[in-house]
Amino acid sequence: MGVVTDIRSGRSPEKVEGAESYAKGGRGGSRNVSLFWRIFSLNAAGLIVATALLLGPVTVSTPVLAGEALVLLGGLLMLLAGNALVLRFGLVPLQRLDRAMATADLLRPGSRPVVAGPAETAGLITTYNTMLDRLEAERAAGAARALSAQERERHRIARELHDEVGQTLTAVLLQLKRVADRAPEDLRVEVGQAQEATRAGLDEIRRIARRLRPGVLEELGLASALRSLTTEFTTHGLTVRHHVTGDLPALTPESELVVYRVAQEGLTNTARHAAADRAELRLQQVPGGVELLVRDNGTGLGDAPEGAGITGMRERALLIGAGLTLEPAPGGGTDVRLRVPVTSRVPVTEGPR
Repeated sequence: MGVVTDIRSGRSPEKVEGAESYAKGGRGGSRNVSLFWRIFSLNAAGLIVATALLLGPVTVSTPVLAGEALVLLGGLLMLLAGNALVLRFGLVPLQRLDRAMATADLLRPGSRPVVAGPAETAGLITTYNTMLDRLEAERAAGAARALSAQERERHRIARELHDEVGQTLTAVLLQLKRVADRAPEDLRVEVGQAQEATRAGLDEIRRIARRLRPGVLEELGLASALRSLTTEFTTHGLTVRHHVTGDLPALTPESELVVYRVAQEGLTNTARHAAADRAELRLQQVPGGVELLVRDNGTGLGDAPEGAGITGMRERALLIGAGLTLEPAPGGGTDVRLRVPVTSRVPVTEGPR
């Protein structure tokens, strides 16, 4: 599941070359004059005109006549207006870059400011976009390694719970049964209670182990694993319905695991925080891929900041190039949508893997 990304072999050389060509030739092939030369040329033109007027037949009376004052004032206003326009349009791309930098989020990749403006500004925006590409590549590679290590640790803990703690509690149950058969009548009730508590603890350990390591996903496939997940989360206070189509395109093992974990986290948030009594899980084919939808009728997202669970879902989605959105559901509640891109259209057939 982990991937290694060499950021030195990314798209930065092409982007830098693009910035240089933009600075030299502009978008349409015409020369893109820098902001310095624009302002310098405008002021130089004003000074040259003023010098030419002074060396020519035009004179300024003492005191200054009204007509001469109007001419001087008009020239000054034109020079100021020209400087204002040059600075105004030259700084607009920098303002867009400032907004883009203030709202940048590595968990929501793809948004880039448009490369525009004078050569210096275009080069700065291109450098910023290249930096974002590198940061996103590093974030994806780091998240892949971390999540891969997390999955290995989940499997190890699940195996130890099943092999060590589970077998120990099973032995305790057998011992309690032998004790109950030989115990006096007045102690059998208490021994029976100890048996029930041990059995409940064993069932809870098995349930935790199943959640840590989804064996049904490896053995029966994604569709069966999602149906089993909805059954697991259906309790006395929450009813979870599922709709998983059978003609889904083939997904990679990494994509199947991400879909399962996102569905698991979405239903966990619904059960713990949403105060919902109904939830729905859908997995269906959409143009260009498959879409997972987890919908509930709870209290909604509100203004609460995103917690570790949602952040983990976003990081998992980045690993497979999927898009994750959280939005209000129709009629109240929350919609969690995960859209996974696929290239193959071979249907998935359930069965042993």
